Amino acid sequence: MYSEEILLRGHIIDSLILPKAMDTILEQGGDYEIEDLEVGKLKTDKSTAKLLVKSEDYETFNRILDMLTDYGAEVIKDVEEVELIESEKDKTVPSNFYSTSNYNTKIRYNNQWINIDNIEMDCVITVDTENETATCKPLNSIKKGEKIVVGRRGVKVTPPEKARGKNQFEFMNSDASAEKPTQSIIHKVAVEMKEIKDNGGKILVVGGPAIIHTGCAPILADLIREGYVDKIFAGNALATHDIENALYGTSLGVKMETGELVEHGHKHHLSAINTINKAGSIRDAVEQGVLTSGIMYECVKKNAPYVLAGSIRDDGPLPDVITDSQEAQQRMREEVQDVDMVIMIATLLHSVATGNLIPARIKSVCVDISNASVTKLADRGSAQVISIVTDIGSFLPMLEDELHRLE
Repeated sequence: MYSEEILLRGHIIDSLILPKAMDTILEQGGDYEIEDLEVGKLKTDKSTAKLLVKSEDYETFNRILDMLTDYGAEVIKDVEEVELIESEKDKTVPSNFYSTSNYNTKIRYNNQWINIDNIEMDCVITVDTENETATCKPLNSIKKGEKIVVGRRGVKVTPPEKARGKNQFEFMNSDASAEKPTQSIIHKVAVEMKEIKDNGGKILVVGGPAIIHTGCAPILADLIREGYVDKIFAGNALATHDIENALYGTSLGVKMETGELVEHGHKHHLSAINTINKAGSIRDAVEQGVLTSGIMYECVKKNAPYVLAGSIRDDGPLPDVITDSQEAQQRMREEVQDVDMVIMIATLLHSVATGNLIPARIKSVCVDISNASVTKLADRGSAQVISIVTDIGSFLPMLEDELHRLE
């Protein structure tokens, strides 16, 4: 029988960390005994639980301890230093590498705890032993000779906690549903946005072309111009149809004012791409007076960074689109580091990609008319994301109204 004493502490009752940990142990084929449990009485009090984790199988035992690490479990024994092994070649790591979550993570090295500032899920941790710093890196960026954290020894994870009492975002704890009171949820999102901006924070919007198709391009453009949105992540489609709308008043050849299909309108998006290609780039088109309105126009005028990541189905694409997926991913990774809130709107693949890059501390909202789309983020590990099931054509106008009321 293999066994180990672990300690869980914090708001482990309100955040359901303790029951999740116990369920995990049993579901993975192990067993446990609760040796000590102290439950905080007041809202600000934290709880502690000491469990003896057991299993008859060594691999099962280690798998359970690895999973419990993601709940913030600490092994009750002398604090050990992190174990490091050098990579033998580029883009490879030792087989027992530590795989990161998006929770706040520290490692123990040279008798001190080192925080991993750029934490994201599904990466590895490298340690610069000379400067005593640690970095979270994707597998494809690993170089031969880098020192890689292996096993769970010397790793401390702190999952998000939910204290007792009313919370501005407490609706995040229930499942996504179109039956939720949309107006009150959007009000809470607006309040959070206003607070972030008042404190000098930054907000990123990850958008799909439905924003343009539903006639909401002017609203998102307003939010950029008014300083509520600082950055944009999107694909070729959003930018192309936004520019099509600015140049021809159509999206996918449909007149935005009347909803009528324009004759030969099917080529408008190609003409839009062609116009930008002639100018040289989106910024060049703005500076030359070719592009005078829209989302991309406001991004250029406000110096709001945008990352347009390409896909295999793109027409064109626009010259600003990054067609190398790994390069686009790295650009996105760099841009999310100083973001305080992410709002993902009607773009499943870009939302999942962004969700995988951001730490759990970043407040995140995913809006889509499809219930399956907004819940997929949680399924992929982005448990902190708030899901709103509603029509995009309703969400953005209501959000803008709420923000203006708060002013």
